[in-house]
Amino acid sequence: MERNFSYEPQGTCSRRIDFALDGDRIRRVAFTGGCHGNLQGIASLLEGMPVDEAIRRLSGIDCRGKGTSCPDQLARALRQATGR
Repeated sequence: MERNFSYEPQGTCSRRIDFALDGDRIRRVAFTGGCHGNLQGIASLLEGMPVDEAIRRLSGIDCRGKGTSCPDQLARALRQATGR
């Protein structure tokens, strides 16, 4: 069963991340704001990926010394949504 989530990232150009999970798999990711082309690419690559794998790959990515990034914020959103 697909579940939809929204997350407000902190410290990034993107203003919102909407995503859907089906069990332990990512079904859809959409960023509002941020670097549109790059974030579309990331979203496309994540479709069908297990949540734990996405968290592992995205956690800790830094954007211009901000201490976080849109991908890192998505990893945080996934952790929050799944309780991991």
